Amino acid sequence: MDEKTVENAMQIIMFAGDARDFCKKALDKVSEEKFEEAEELFKKADEEITKAHHIQTDCIQGAIAGEEMEYNVLFSHAQDTLMTIYSEIGLAKKIFALYRRIDERLK
Repeated sequence: MDEKTVENAMQIIMFAGDARDFCKKALDKVSEEKFEEAEELFKKADEEITKAHHIQTDCIQGAIAGEEMEYNVLFSHAQDTLMTIYSEIGLAKKIFALYRRIDERLK
């Protein structure tokens, strides 16, 4: 197994996992109506998921440029993890926006 591919896959998984943790903490703050703290945690989630996405993009661009990259189940798992968590963050932000809107209407 190519060492660089394994390293990239593990970095994607770690950054995406950190993004998920920040997202979950942000939703906890939303439920506590601590909106500013939630926003900061969502920003951190975005920073981490962006790091993961950049690694994936670099790998894909390398493959397009002709760099050898054979199929690797770990890298496939990393991509799946990245996209799943990216979707979770998007949904969590929608929930946050709805929660805030409801909160504003109740005031």
